[in-house]
Amino acid sequence: MKRILALAALSASVFQVYSDDSLSTFSSRPDTTLYINEVVVNSKTAFKDSSPSQKFNSDQLERLGSESVADALRHFSGLQIKDYGGVGGIKTVNIRSLGSQHLGISYDGIQLGNAQNGQIDLGQFSLDNVDEVSLFNGQKSSIFLSASDFSNAGAVFIRTRRPQLSKTDPFNLRFKAKVASYDTYHLSALYEQRLSEALCASFNAEAITSTGKYKFRYSGAGYDTTAIRKNGDIKSLRAEANLYLNMQNSTTGSLKIYTYHSERGIPGAIASNVWARGERQWDHNTFIQGHIQKGIGSRFNTRLLAKYAYYDTRYVNNDTTRMLIDNNYKHHELYISTANVYEILSNWNISLSYDFKWNKLDSDIHNFAFPSRYSSFISLASALDFNKLKIQGSLLGTFINDKTEIGSASEHTSALTPAIFINWTPFNDIPISLRAFAKKSFRMPTFNDLYYVDIGNAKLEPESAIQYNIGATFEKQNINRLFSSFRVQADAYYNTVDDKIVAYPKGTQFRWTMLNLGKVHIHGVDMTAETSIVPTRNISIYARIQYTYQKALDVTDTNTSYYKDQLPYTPRHSGSGILAVRYRNSELSISSIYSGKRYSQQENIERNEMPAWQTSDLALSHTIRISRSIMRIRAEVNNIFNKEYDVVRNFPMPLRNYSIGINYEL
Repeated sequence: MKRILALAALSASVFQVYSDDSLSTFSSRPDTTLYINEVVVNSKTAFKDSSPSQKFNSDQLERLGSESVADALRHFSGLQIKDYGGVGGIKTVNIRSLGSQHLGISYDGIQLGNAQNGQIDLGQFSLDNVDEVSLFNGQKSSIFLSASDFSNAGAVFIRTRRPQLSKTDPFNLRFKAKVASYDTYHLSALYEQRLSEALCASFNAEAITSTGKYKFRYSGAGYDTTAIRKNGDIKSLRAEANLYLNMQNSTTGSLKIYTYHSERGIPGAIASNVWARGERQWDHNTFIQGHIQKGIGSRFNTRLLAKYAYYDTRYVNNDTTRMLIDNNYKHHELYISTANVYEILSNWNISLSYDFKWNKLDSDIHNFAFPSRYSSFISLASALDFNKLKIQGSLLGTFINDKTEIGSASEHTSALTPAIFINWTPFNDIPISLRAFAKKSFRMPTFNDLYYVDIGNAKLEPESAIQYNIGATFEKQNINRLFSSFRVQADAYYNTVDDKIVAYPKGTQFRWTMLNLGKVHIHGVDMTAETSIVPTRNISIYARIQYTYQKALDVTDTNTSYYKDQLPYTPRHSGSGILAVRYRNSELSISSIYSGKRYSQQENIERNEMPAWQTSDLALSHTIRISRSIMRIRAEVNNIFNKEYDVVRNFPMPLRNYSIGINYEL
């Protein structure tokens, strides 16, 4: 059993299906048999490296010292992060220049949704209770997926920690405390309890507060000064409760209740000698989701998913130099999905899935449209495994119908989006696998795109993209006594986008002005290499480096001044690196991120150019064992070289800052 689990964990494709990742039941000690059904399902529905994938497990996430999921994703190739600075700054992610709306983000197996503006603020999702973050280009290497999981150009899967309990160890308790620069305080607690042979529960809560006041340098024509970033404070509370079911009759299930509440200042852009803004935002997000999965016989598995989410947002602008605003938005979402997979032959599986989503947005804005959206997704997929050659194909039908109470609604929209993935292992004695995929993805304009007062356009065209990817992976485990593992992967891709919709900040982080660029051509290369070295019994070294090249050009109109110019906020060259050295119970790690020059507007002219930047973070941790308890102390220095930089123009990022934290687990 241990060997099976080790092989699954070390698979080069890092494939994870819902049954053992996003929707798996609680893990157990090796003296139980709760892993068996998960491994069987995995072998039937997923295979190696059919799509490019990257992941960080809990140990790697700890080395990074990241506070949020967005911070960790910076180290994945092919992604760009928009960060407006500070603990409370909004953070969104863009995959291979296709836009954030083409990236599906799943939290324990069910996608996070935002029909209002399509932007998932990843700063709201802490890494405190996350066991793994994984990224897949195209889609997961599995056909046992919900239908909407086939709709995205890429997907991020956030898997929270599962209780690891046994009869002799029926509960677990953990506390975390962290103090950082800018009057930042972070407290969290986790409690896990085994309720019976088949039932386990966990509860996690986290509170963060920060003034967000950090120094930055502001310079321009004839002036150069250092100022304090203001109105960047945040107070947030996140809590979630989980219930996991794992029965001996091939039945598994889970139930999650999640809630997040925050009040934050929105500092706004530094421009025209304006240093502080009067904007604030309140978020009250709650959802309940669950799944039940059943194996019927040895060939058929079925899964039912359900979710209801309620997002309540208030935005206030008290800036007397601008229009006074006090708006409330209430977003409802209902999601139901059924996924089914059948093994026709030992090497041939087929799946059929159906999803239904209902979204409704209410607001107290005058003349608001009050839109509702009814979405249906139907997917048919098949996977063939010929040992060295593996083929996976899918066809997704998307059907969307909008209704509004005021004004005209977008026309009924439907689309068919196919995909095919191929993986080939040409040699028996050389651990190289080659892969290729082609996929078409489709996404509707958001409610803000279509119906936002004054700037919405109900006739806005949907956006579609076609992806082509070829790549290779080389991975070897247990190479010799010195090298524990080595892995390198590279992918070249070409994407085309029609009727591309791009969102830019317009005065605030919450409102956007929408621009339809038309056609975009994207060429890119992603490369990642990592290795683990064990020089002696007491010393281990982990190193990882990634590089991304992207040429994302607007090719809409030859008569425009920005024809064949690079898309805004897309550097040609970017990368990151991690080096961690562990000696006995202590570990020293350094991580670095690089972003090449880019442009803040469509025209690639000197006025719009933003300089390249690079930051490095340093962390030192030490673990102390006290009887059966574990205490870990960690100190961090972020931006150790005190670099000045903006990720988004006129939104300065923090300079050198510090933190120290304690993690105590019973």
